[in-house]
Amino acid sequence: MLYWMQAAQRTEANHALEYAIDQSNIHKQPLVTVFCLLDNYPHANISQYRFMLEGLFEVNESLMTRGIGFAVYHANPTKIIPSLGEDASLVIVDRDYQRNQRQWRREVATSLDCPLIQIETNVITPIESVSQKEEYSAGTIRRKINRLIDNYLVPLRKRQLRNKYEELGIDGIELTEIDAVLKNIRIRNQTLQDIRFQGGTSTARKLLRKFIRDDLMVFDTLRNNPAEDRLSNMSPYLHFGQISPLEIALEILKSGKPGSESYLEELIVRRELSMNFVFFNKEYDNIECLPRWAKETLDLHALDPREYNYTFRELEKAETHDSYWNAAQREMTNFGKMHGYMRMYWGKKIIEWTDSPEEAYQTCVVLNDKYELDGRDPNGYTGVAWCFGKHDRAWKEREIFGKVRYMNANGLRRKFDIEGYVRRIGE
Repeated sequence: MLYWMQAAQRTEANHALEYAIDQSNIHKQPLVTVFCLLDNYPHANISQYRFMLEGLFEVNESLMTRGIGFAVYHANPTKIIPSLGEDASLVIVDRDYQRNQRQWRREVATSLDCPLIQIETNVITPIESVSQKEEYSAGTIRRKINRLIDNYLVPLRKRQLRNKYEELGIDGIELTEIDAVLKNIRIRNQTLQDIRFQGGTSTARKLLRKFIRDDLMVFDTLRNNPAEDRLSNMSPYLHFGQISPLEIALEILKSGKPGSESYLEELIVRRELSMNFVFFNKEYDNIECLPRWAKETLDLHALDPREYNYTFRELEKAETHDSYWNAAQREMTNFGKMHGYMRMYWGKKIIEWTDSPEEAYQTCVVLNDKYELDGRDPNGYTGVAWCFGKHDRAWKEREIFGKVRYMNANGLRRKFDIEGYVRRIGE
């Protein structure tokens, strides 16, 4: 049995892995798990690769204790999985929603002689069970999720493997030292960031426990306050599949604390709306994904004069007149994670400071994917799209933005100790 690990880089609460163990037990065959490392993944930087590898080192140790083989290959999955599949009775793969991963699975499926079974495990309610179309907003998808959610908020039983892995001649790269592995991967983007957390399930669980203990009770009132760092920090771990959204939801529910409902809205409804968007909208990473009204109003105001106009490099280097925006950009480039509320302000200002809506959109996507630990992710693409009117309604018309929602520095000063945020990020 071959489990092609892709987006669920964990051994805990992983439906694909547990299904693979079931099949291994039924067919009385050992189970091997394979992960493929690619050179120059689009926009990804070396710090993001390191975070991912820290998680994979934990996966290796955990699988060994369960008697499951694990190999990491420095290769394109469309080449290595069919080759390994020649000796497999069945190939199991977890599910992601973006075009690269979907294309890999299609190519592998047509190249295999044995069946390829895809198991959904990175959402709580399966995307196509919830809806067969792109949903307009959180309001439209929430009702559909709520009808199903009780069927899926169920702990996943951990199976016992009966056929332990023995050496079968399947070997990948040596997972002993992260720096050695990184040296052998071609990574065009060598951006080094001061990532504040180590990758892996064990760190994710520690952060989750700390959040539930210290911050969940104030999440409803303080989650949007950038001066207060009271967020769960789960998004990078969810992006790499190092922790299951099911595990997070069950722990939040078990706590019974104030703030649980607000947090689950973000984790389930908002996050799964982003999966729905990326799955059903082929243009999810460019301006063509927007609803007609948003594209039309932005086009109508595309030639409106801009008080400030910045180049991509000036934005990337946080060289604008706006100290709040600069702090948000530095938080992202230095630490790999920008406060969620500031991500909205950040995107809105890029619309205001670039020559065209198309340039603004591409700038947001490239910067987000290049620097955010959770870049190249449905949540990130949805967040950018929201800044341009996606999943939102038309507002009062104004210059540059048209009817797309507007944000300004006065709003930050009115709502928060925004100078405190700037001090917290530093120069």
